[in-house]
Parts: sequence; C-alpha cells; structure tokens
Amino acid sequence: MRFEPLPLTRHLRVRRDRGHTVLELHGEIDIAAAGEIVPHLDLATADPDARVVIDLTHITFFDLSGLRLLHRARHRLADGHLQLVCVHPLTLRVLRVTGLTRLLPPWPSLDSALTAPGSRSGPA
Repeated sequence: MRFEPLPLTRHLRVRRDRGHTVLELHGEIDIAAAGEIVPHLDLATADPDARVVIDLTHITFFDLSGLRLLHRARHRLADGHLQLVCVHPLTLRVLRVTGLTRLLPPWPSLDSALTAPGSRSGPA
C-alpha cells in the first residue's frame, strides 16, 4: 500500500533523522491542533516497528488533547519504539501528574533521544 504525503500543518514538522521519524510539534497543542496532527501521527505510527520521536521542545501550550496524542502514539507503538523529548517545566509536570512519564519517560534533547542505546522509550 502506498501513502501519499499529507500536507503539513503549522503545528507539526515531520522529518527523518538517524533512522527515526521525528514529529516536531509547534505552538499551542490544543483540540484544533490535535485534529490536524492525528493523521500525520497515525501515518508515522502505522508500522508497529517504526521508530518515532515526538519532540515537544517548540510548544507553548499543551492540554489534554496533547496528552491524548502521546497516549495514542504510545498505544500504536506499544513495543517501545516511541520516545519523547520534553524540557518545559509545566508540560513535564502535567506528564508526571497524569503518570505518562512512567510509560514514556522524556529525554532532555532530541540528540539524546536519537543516540540512546537501542533508541527505545526513556533514558537507560
């Protein structure tokens, strides 16, 4: 099956880096932004063996809709080929309070996520 590339949104940039698909989220990730991002997220996570990094470095707002995106990606790549990059204190707090950091421990930089041994979820 062949997939045609979807037009990118102002909230998302997708690129390949060191064998990973990097989904770089930008700006305010709310219900409207999540609706634009879901098709790209689903395409990136369609193969259960895909290696995906979600980079939250460039976000300015992150609500329940953003949490749903992370949970969706984690569910689709349950074998651990999903990594998260996040350093924003308020976003990290939300991730901790909801327990998502236990399932998807955040990395402090994109480079550290991409060069981690095994490139699996969370720090070793």
